[in-house]
This record gives sequence, structure tokens and C-alpha cells, in this order.
Amino acid sequence: MLGWFQKLLPKEDKFFVLFERHAQTLQAGAAALDGVLSGTTAIAAGCAEIFAEENRADTIAGEVMLEVGRTFITPFDRGDIEELIGSMDDAIDQMQKTAKAIQLFEVERFEPSMQELGKTIVTASHKVGELLPMLRDIKKHAVGIGALAKEIGAIEEHSDRLYDQGLKELFKAHRGSDAMGFIVGAEIYDHLEKVVDRFEDVAKRVSRIVLEHL
Repeated sequence: MLGWFQKLLPKEDKFFVLFERHAQTLQAGAAALDGVLSGTTAIAAGCAEIFAEENRADTIAGEVMLEVGRTFITPFDRGDIEELIGSMDDAIDQMQKTAKAIQLFEVERFEPSMQELGKTIVTASHKVGELLPMLRDIKKHAVGIGALAKEIGAIEEHSDRLYDQGLKELFKAHRGSDAMGFIVGAEIYDHLEKVVDRFEDVAKRVSRIVLEHL
């Protein structure tokens, strides 16, 4: 309802800056997780980087919430801002949960489908990184936002297939011999697939904001 009034006032650039800074932590966290899964980064070092990025993301999310409370006119609905930064924070939180599970269960070797999920997470993080700056001019980028959101949805569907394929391969490898190995592997797969789910949630939040401002 306030959309027409907001258009008459200067836009608050700080929210977009914070969204984009948060997106950078998502990309850095995704790269660190991919490094762990692919073996190009030591597990301890990669997990430490994920934890550090999660802390940075939390700080940025806190700044967003603070600005929501003290800014008179926001670029779009306050609830949408809170839900968007919340969904972004959920993505890095899920990466942190993945890293914690890897360390807790002392996983040292990652299945091919896990490694492929790592690449998928990196791709999704970059798509979200492209998506957030477009919010600066919703009308201009409405079509582009829709296309990117669709791409992220397709990435999530691909991650679902990798998850199913990975579980099937895991079951065949551990059937009748190593139940704990299957349980641990399934836990890692579940965390990885949920990271991509959280990126899709971000895309859905952005799409909803666009619909409300067209």
C-alpha cells in the first residue's frame, strides 16, 4: 500500500549494500564447503572458513535488523526485508551445520555425488549473488529476476536428483556391512541438499518482493 509513497522518496541504499555483502559471505562459504568436499582444501581449514563466514553473515544480518528498526522509509516492506535476510542467513547457517556434521562424524572421504552437490552449491550461491543487486531497480530487472529465480529452481531440482542418486549409491556400498557408514553419509547428503533448498528460498523471497512492486 505504501509503494506509491515510497517511490516519491529517496531510496535507502544501505539495505542493498548489506544484502550484497551478505551474499558475498554465502559465496565464500560455498567455496570453502566445495573445497572441503573436493579435497582441495584441508577439512579443518575449510570448516573454519565456513564458521568465520557464518559469523560475518550474522553480523550483517544484525545490521539489517537494526536498520529496519530505525529507518523511516524502507525500499520495500519491513517484513519482506526481515524475511529476505532471514532466508539468506538460513543458507549460511545450513553450511555451518554441514561443516559441524563433517567434523562431528570425522568424515574424511566424500562420495562423488557429495562433491557434485558442492559444485551445485557454488553455482547456486553465484546465482543468488547475481540476483540481489537487481533489487536496486525492480521494474528494470523484473524479467531478469524471474529468469534467475527459475535457474535457481532448476539448480535445486538437480540437487534433488543428486541427493537421490547419492543415497542409492551409498546404500549399495554399505548394504549389509556398514550401517553406520550409511547413516553418516545420509546425514551429510541431507545437509548438503538443504543448503540448495535454502538458496531456492532466497529466490522465492525475492520473487515475491518483485510481484508486490510491479
